[in-house]
Amino acid sequence: MTRLSILLLVALFVGNQLLAQRSLQIAKQFIDKPYVAKTLEVNNEESLVINLDEVDCTTFVEYVAAKALTSNPADSLLFAKNLKKIRYRNGVIDGYPSRLHYISGWIENGEQQGIIEDITKLNSPSKQTLSIYYMSAHPQQYTQLKSSSENLQKIKEVEERLNGKEISWLPKDSIPLNGLPYIKDGDIIALVTNIPGLDVSHLGFAVYNQKNELCLLHASSKHKKVLVDPLPLQKLLSNSKGWTGIRVFRIKN
Repeated sequence: MTRLSILLLVALFVGNQLLAQRSLQIAKQFIDKPYVAKTLEVNNEESLVINLDEVDCTTFVEYVAAKALTSNPADSLLFAKNLKKIRYRNGVIDGYPSRLHYISGWIENGEQQGIIEDITKLNSPSKQTLSIYYMSAHPQQYTQLKSSSENLQKIKEVEERLNGKEISWLPKDSIPLNGLPYIKDGDIIALVTNIPGLDVSHLGFAVYNQKNELCLLHASSKHKKVLVDPLPLQKLLSNSKGWTGIRVFRIKN
């Protein structure tokens, strides 16, 4: 490897870390915003919904990521373009099934679009194989599925494309109270679940508190708002039978 190549890699690494720090600064601006579920389910036809005043765990992360990727905060068109790339498969809105409902699909799209990098893949030897079917098994929970057999069939096709893929993760018993050296402030934390047919059930951002404990900045359904959780991530995970570990990602330049 040439000296120039090494310098470019170092510059890219530093740039991504700075972008993660920028993400955390933006995420903190959402603190105390109310948690509201299903804010995207407002139109019969799928469209790009932007609601910065009410968020759930996924829309919170999406808005922060889109803002972090928009160098000029006043550029609303670029923000919307970035948000669409993050929320929809290949950045194209083509009905309800084109939205990235499963976080593993959301992650895969983010990697393909050059938006995020998989930090877990680079650092953790632990693997698991995806088994995705929750939405098609519970169509009554989704208005756009129980009212449309076409949407339901397309969601099944999405699930089939994800099934059998191997992903990297960190089991919760391998996460120390003070986190890990490669988990940085502003990294995206995806909480892996053991709910049958589901891969990830929650998202947030890594943030280290004054005790240097790894915590989660997230839109919490329990606390009904965006906050830095009062419990360190290790204890948050250990207190939950439904969360089995995490996946870690970093927004890229």
